[in-house]
Amino acid sequence: MQTVAVVDYGMGNLHSVAKALEQVGGGSARVRVSAEPAVIGNADRVVVPGQGAARDCMQALQKRRLIGAVKDALATRPFLGICMGLQLLLETSDENGGVDLLGFYAGRVRGFSDSLSAGHNLKIPHMGWNNVRQERVHPLFADIDDGARFYFVHSYFVVPEEAGLGVASAEYGMRFCCALASENVFACQFHPEKSAADGLRLLRNFLSWDGAC
Repeated sequence: MQTVAVVDYGMGNLHSVAKALEQVGGGSARVRVSAEPAVIGNADRVVVPGQGAARDCMQALQKRRLIGAVKDALATRPFLGICMGLQLLLETSDENGGVDLLGFYAGRVRGFSDSLSAGHNLKIPHMGWNNVRQERVHPLFADIDDGARFYFVHSYFVVPEEAGLGVASAEYGMRFCCALASENVFACQFHPEKSAADGLRLLRNFLSWDGAC
């Protein structure tokens, strides 16, 4: 039986993600919510969810000595980042006056308040269902229609320097990148665990994914 570690750094809806993974796994995966680097290091797959401010998330990862375990997972195994688990992968965030992130990908995290086109009068955070446009084929989108609706809750979005990293986008006053993918890493701004059948399908795809794009 494969093992899936959901990284517990004290931020976000960890247990709802774990329950969704258990549901789609159908007994084929052992899902563990853990803050132990050894448990994360021994898992076959790693999921980093999270909600909250960028500075708080980075401080929580540092305090629990989890940065090394997360970076190792990013380099070696199927990895799924959700919400802050996406944003943390870039170099810096404009949130909290500027925060250094994990730096796995070149780029920054920007706020909608600085970027929305004039005249849209859209509320921040961007919260609710939105259509996700698949920019390229990826195994985690298997059996999910292009334009399927997923659930979002966020005020910031990723701007990777390498445009080819973007695997999906959405529209909220402007088009923004809502998922990145390269090699064994897939990370999305939306919440698959809150996104009904299509979200569960994405999680099921993750559990059967060999880590290749």
